[in-house]
Amino acid sequence: MSEFLTGIRKTRFHPSSEYQIDIIFAQSWVDTRLQYNSSSMSILTLNSNMVGLIWLPDTIFRNSKNADSHWITTPNQLLRIWNNGKILYTLRMTINAECQLQLHNFPMDEHSCPLVFSSYGYPRDEIVYKWRRNSVETSDQKYWRLYQFDFMGLRNTTDILKTTAGDYVLMTVYFELSRRMGYFTIQTYIPCILTVVLSWVSFWIKSDATPARTALGITTVLTMTTLSTVARNSLPRVSYVTAMDLFVTVCFLFVFAAMIEYAMLNYYSYSVRRPPAKTQRMGYSSFSVDRGRRAPIPMGNSLLWQDYDDDGDAVAADVDGCLYECLDGKDCRSFFCCYEECKEGGWRKGRIHVNIRELDAYSRVFFPTSFLLFNIVYWVSYLYL
Repeated sequence: MSEFLTGIRKTRFHPSSEYQIDIIFAQSWVDTRLQYNSSSMSILTLNSNMVGLIWLPDTIFRNSKNADSHWITTPNQLLRIWNNGKILYTLRMTINAECQLQLHNFPMDEHSCPLVFSSYGYPRDEIVYKWRRNSVETSDQKYWRLYQFDFMGLRNTTDILKTTAGDYVLMTVYFELSRRMGYFTIQTYIPCILTVVLSWVSFWIKSDATPARTALGITTVLTMTTLSTVARNSLPRVSYVTAMDLFVTVCFLFVFAAMIEYAMLNYYSYSVRRPPAKTQRMGYSSFSVDRGRRAPIPMGNSLLWQDYDDDGDAVAADVDGCLYECLDGKDCRSFFCCYEECKEGGWRKGRIHVNIRELDAYSRVFFPTSFLLFNIVYWVSYLYL
């Protein structure tokens, strides 16, 4: 029978599903062959040279990638023998162990990293492992610190591993960790939010200031691309979407949508301001080459061009095909309403009509409101649910 006492001195966690720990590993068992009778010396303390002369449990760390014993300035080993045959053997070690991190909630994730050890060749009918009371302790945290995690505590368990070679006792220590968000808030979340807010400045710039709005849109899109790349570099290359990926992606979509909004505004505004093609309608105009003077008359968001003869009388009125189709009761092909007269009729059914000149005004309300709602849902879901 062996008893275990593990003292954790220092722990360091890496982003690549691996952590490094410095421990003092203690094992205690009874070997009746080493009993001795002495009234003056009940405990015999031996140096490390005697370790190889007695039987030791073949304890291994199952989830370790590599482990090193400390040998400076002398081997960091302790061997004590009681007169009743009880043996205490301690060893200072540095272990790199695996920890399967689940990063779906990164950087608001919590982890339980195990350190698993057992006998290599003796099943439980030959060696029985058990923990001593209060057998797992940590050194004073004022001497060590985790920069990305808060140490929430530890727990130990005992399990049975069934194999073809027999049933083995597994001893496991779990380190409970909670990631700190300060670094990621400063480096990623705040810059992403400020970049999205900066993209909304274009809604207050005049629509005819094309260079200013285009430069602002492209700058914010490139900034979000850079932030997304930097945020991904601090993570292992996982194939699933993390909480930070979701936030950065939504911020990128908001910035990209602000640029697309101006593209739509510019395109449809140019279409509305473009002078209609000159057409001749039977019964209203002659075949003379000289049509006389033309005067624009505002009609909704467009212009109605009216012809005058030499005496100043109106003789014809030309408008583009869209207006005639709407006035004739035909289906309008445009998604946005171009003329006030087109707002009436059965062709409006099932369509959404937006006054294109007011698109910036709509965006000033829609973009901040939707982004605020997204933040409320995001932070409540990941922090409290």
